[in-house]
Amino acid sequence: MSDAGHDPEQLIEHIQQATADLREQVGKAVVGQEQVIEQVFIALFTRGHALLIGVPGLAKTLLVSSVAKALSLQFNRIQFTPDLMPSDITGTEVIEENKSTGQRALRFVKGPVFANVLLADEINRTPPKTQAALLEAMQEHHVTAGGMRHALPQPFFVLATQNPIEQEGTYPLPEAQLDRFMFMIRVGYPTEADELEIINRTTTRTRITLDPVVSAEQVMQIQDMVRDVPVAEHVTRYALRLVRATRPPERGEADARPEFIQRYLNWGAGPRASQNLILAAKARALMNRRTHVTPEDIAAVAPPVLRHRLIPNFSAEADGVSTDDIIDDLLKTIQPDAAADRQAEAVLR
Repeated sequence: MSDAGHDPEQLIEHIQQATADLREQVGKAVVGQEQVIEQVFIALFTRGHALLIGVPGLAKTLLVSSVAKALSLQFNRIQFTPDLMPSDITGTEVIEENKSTGQRALRFVKGPVFANVLLADEINRTPPKTQAALLEAMQEHHVTAGGMRHALPQPFFVLATQNPIEQEGTYPLPEAQLDRFMFMIRVGYPTEADELEIINRTTTRTRITLDPVVSAEQVMQIQDMVRDVPVAEHVTRYALRLVRATRPPERGEADARPEFIQRYLNWGAGPRASQNLILAAKARALMNRRTHVTPEDIAAVAPPVLRHRLIPNFSAEADGVSTDDIIDDLLKTIQPDAAADRQAEAVLR
């Protein structure tokens, strides 16, 4: 992929070529799952992190390692277990003796978190202290040991996985820590045609080789491009109305939330949801050959942005209503209205 530099005319071609090259390489190893792959790319291009939810055997690990190989980035995997300590992932200081002088000094030995792409496998199987150490590194992009800061390599992208079936002996991530993941991506079963292709590919001697097509520098350049995409005020207000419709009213205010939100939600999404809706929509617009964001982009990224930020109540569980069902109804109820939003903008000015 050629470097687009800072020429805005090459913006679309640059990111479109990068996306096409990445899809081609990842598609050599992963069959189907187009929507999952797109959402992983969006998280990567926006400097976000993603949580993949799916039963075992759906190629979550293969997907992450394939993305890392296609990006020519360093990839590490951490298998989270109940006995894992924070230093096991961040690194630790060891005493080293200088053979020539006999003097001893502390040296920091980097842990597996020092990678460009990190797979945190079954993150809910390790205690909160270790989870917090990873989430702190995700947020701060550095590790502190012995009073010294050690910067993580850039770009730094975490994909964590959870098994939604087995919950015995696990440590569910608290809502505040879930909120640090930009996306919660659901990985479903393959279609019949895709599963047939998986069987044909994986039961022979054929070896699949992935070629690196995008460098770390190009990834960071695309991340900067995403931030430069303009968003019209009425589109931003549409994202804002979606998020605010999930929250309980302030004291003394009337509850203007949709009826199904009042019935099924204990708590709604915070400001990070609004920010991530806009950022993800910007990346999606570029990946679809557009330099402007539409309400359709907001609606398309709403499920992975919101599903882990909404807290359903007992009534939702009793009625078999999931957060995805609530988001679907929310998107049907809160419609984009450019004229009304522009009028509201004029009144505020």
